[in-house]
Amino acid sequence: MRAVLCDRFEGIGALRTGETTEPIPAADEILIDVHAASVSYMDYLMASGGYQMRPALPYVPGTDAAGVVVAVGDKVTRFRPGDRVACGNWFGGFAERMVAKASKSARIPDNVDFFVGSTVLHAYLTAWYALVDRARLRPGETVLITGAAGGVGLACVEVARLIGGRVIAAVGSAAKVQAARDGGAEHVIDYSREDMRERVKALTKGEGIDVGVDNIGGALFLTLARLMRWNGRLIPMGFAGGEIPSVPMNLPLLKNYSIVGVFAGAWMTNFPDESAEAADKVMALVGEGALRPRVDRVLPLEQAPEAMRAVAERSVQGRMVLRVR
Repeated sequence: MRAVLCDRFEGIGALRTGETTEPIPAADEILIDVHAASVSYMDYLMASGGYQMRPALPYVPGTDAAGVVVAVGDKVTRFRPGDRVACGNWFGGFAERMVAKASKSARIPDNVDFFVGSTVLHAYLTAWYALVDRARLRPGETVLITGAAGGVGLACVEVARLIGGRVIAAVGSAAKVQAARDGGAEHVIDYSREDMRERVKALTKGEGIDVGVDNIGGALFLTLARLMRWNGRLIPMGFAGGEIPSVPMNLPLLKNYSIVGVFAGAWMTNFPDESAEAADKVMALVGEGALRPRVDRVLPLEQAPEAMRAVAERSVQGRMVLRVR
């Protein structure tokens, strides 16, 4: 089958399109004909050797895909051949066929196409887990989200708005401001031109934020650490800026706030029933129009390196999607 292959953990330059063996589903897995696959920052990190997991080489990148079920394992009861599904795995999505755990898959509503469907699980399930399960965001609370124009960032904006949070979106350029506004942010801060700490103080009348969701790391995370309210929840989600921060622990001590980690992939593996229920809920909300995933561009499978480069350069608003069929 046709697929994008990574021969070395050296990033975009190590990717090529070629032929590989079709995967076989295990007892708890499904096999799908992939129609569309979305591109995440995790895909770039893994291909670059910067992720905590290193598949055996050569491997097929791609965490998220959407398509039609063609076979199911002996223990699978949730799906059958012919079902339209979105699914996630640590890798394998940039190919004509992909396997995934049934617990990491969800039916796509009839009114949602494969391009949009492929963007939902990684981004929106991560946002749901972060804000609903881990932060326990409540209506009326103030939440600040960095990297708010990217796939996961925009999903966090939308989920926070849906819950009833007061959303402050932080983006890295003026070109990304409108995307965050369109996602439902009440206020947008362009931290390439504005002092984020002073702007947040002004927006919150000096009280700070209840929930801080950080996708960037580095100095931005430390800024959020100094903006937390009493009993707040500070959530490290990723380090797209390339720097893993260290936090002076007197900061959470002084304000009695919590630092709450979010690793949605591990949650899905360790709590499959809980995450599958959440995936079905999120996909239903997409079908109802309550959540509106944003597709930046659709490129052919062969242009996976270009799509991954755009993600790495943080020039994407929403998600990049590859057309496979």
